[in-house]
Amino acid sequence: IMSPVVEFYSVSKCFGSKLLVDNVSFKLNPKEITTLIGQNGAGKTTFIRIINQITQADSGEVFINGEKLNPHHIKDIGYMPEERGLYKNMTVGDQILYFGALKGMKKQDALSQAKYWFDRLEIDQWWNKKLSELSKGMAQKIQFVVTVLHQPKLLILDEPFSGFDPVNANLVKDQILQLKEQGTTIILSTHRMESVEELCDSVALINKSRKILDGKVFEVREKFKQNLFNVVLSDVNAENLETLKNQYQLVNIHDQHGLISFDLNYNEDQNLLLNDLMKAGKIRSFDEKIPSMNEVFITAVSSPQSAISSL
Repeated sequence: IMSPVVEFYSVSKCFGSKLLVDNVSFKLNPKEITTLIGQNGAGKTTFIRIINQITQADSGEVFINGEKLNPHHIKDIGYMPEERGLYKNMTVGDQILYFGALKGMKKQDALSQAKYWFDRLEIDQWWNKKLSELSKGMAQKIQFVVTVLHQPKLLILDEPFSGFDPVNANLVKDQILQLKEQGTTIILSTHRMESVEELCDSVALINKSRKILDGKVFEVREKFKQNLFNVVLSDVNAENLETLKNQYQLVNIHDQHGLISFDLNYNEDQNLLLNDLMKAGKIRSFDEKIPSMNEVFITAVSSPQSAISSL
């Protein structure tokens, strides 16, 4: 078993009398994308600030690769904030070299890495443009390059897809997945639940400064399922369908051009259920309804106690 890259132990942080992070512990594993989700003001940004040493935890400890968080870890971290931090009147090339130097890169290494990323993101003609000449999506690509230029081992991306059209969002998503495959550990903070399902291995949900659930994305979704199945039948035998209705509680029944679809709740042997369905008609599809991360998020935030107890 590989050791965690980042470990939080009982981390708390106050600002004045306001508790921003309340006794939170969780781990980030190598070659995984972990997402931090939560409502605005839940405490996600405070976590990111603590890892980046912009602010310090009041209590608790943070370890990176088994070593207590300290200033030399900054060189191993790439951080793309939601509020982008580039200079509008500086050329793209000058910014790349400037931020590379801040991370301790030699000019030649920064140029070499910049060429690699400019090719991958199809932006090689922008080197001499000022940031103010670029669209929001273009500027976003430059911010991404600045973040990954020094080949960080830990990458923190706060809403990385805002400002992108679908084509460029896909392009950047592919680069993020490739970085993961190459061994980068990634923290993604986002409100886009479809990104969580597409990209992320693990999730931590922060609600009102407390962690109310964490785990593998597929396991968290499984734990919130309610034994609901969606069924579509064709060539339906009306008499046997009536028997089925009496035997099970069918909801959301639709008849569309001879295809009968419905949901039912069932938590016994699925083979027995399939046997009864086959008597009612030809089974065109039979799917267990696993809640989306969006549904998990809404359920967990509206009843955090039940979320905690379900894990």
